[in-house]
Amino acid sequence: MENHFNTPAEALELNMKAGVNKASMPILKMILLGIMAGAFIALGGATSSTAAHNISNVGLARLVAGCIFPIGLMIIVFVGGELFTGNCLLVMDVLDKRIKVVECIRNLVVVWLSNLVGALIIDVLIYFSGNLNYTAGLNGAYAIKVAVSKAAISPVTAITSGILCNILVCIAILVALAAKDLGGKIWGIFFPIMAFVVGGFEHVVANMFYIPMGMMAKCNPVFASKAIEAYGMTQNQLDSLNMSGLLSNFLFVTIGNILGGMLFVGVPCYLASKRKW
Repeated sequence: MENHFNTPAEALELNMKAGVNKASMPILKMILLGIMAGAFIALGGATSSTAAHNISNVGLARLVAGCIFPIGLMIIVFVGGELFTGNCLLVMDVLDKRIKVVECIRNLVVVWLSNLVGALIIDVLIYFSGNLNYTAGLNGAYAIKVAVSKAAISPVTAITSGILCNILVCIAILVALAAKDLGGKIWGIFFPIMAFVVGGFEHVVANMFYIPMGMMAKCNPVFASKAIEAYGMTQNQLDSLNMSGLLSNFLFVTIGNILGGMLFVGVPCYLASKRKW
């Protein structure tokens, strides 16, 4: 009888074979695919925020957002893209001596920067598309609220939340590889990504959309006043949304995502399925 899914060891092997190709990919192709992935994740963030922005119950708002946000990773898997968080699984190829440490670092640095470019492109397009005007500007105020909350989190919170996020993202990638059919891959991606959104965990590539989007929105007096009116935000909170908060979030969430993907998923999965005990 035909097996309709890959075993954990088979899924890891598929990911590691793909990892070798990722590490040796021409730089221009890597940049292009990185930009695409950043844009796709940003589109998931933009559309999920639009769906959730007028829901006052936090749990319900996150559930609604969690049902939409996974589209970003689905597009990457099915259309193509290089995503920094998922590429943290390259640690398995390093452990198996299929690629060198320097090749892993090269890929992660290039893809991180390319993801940022892709996310910023969507930021600009969303801002000028009129999307933030929904509900008399409440969607723009919501973008500010989300960005302020992310820019204000402490380093410890950013790292631990980043770890939790990328555990689920990398698991989603491996579960998708375990499935052999399109439907299985869709659901394999959907539930872990929905879980990280509902949990409110930090994903650096998503934040490449959320925080710059909020910074752009706060420059619009309509959105800024709506944030104060609807969410009780103060001018000091709006002023705190700056490059310092952005860089702090990006730095510590990146560290957390690396730890989550490598130490909490890549290394233990490799040792469990590939290492000869």
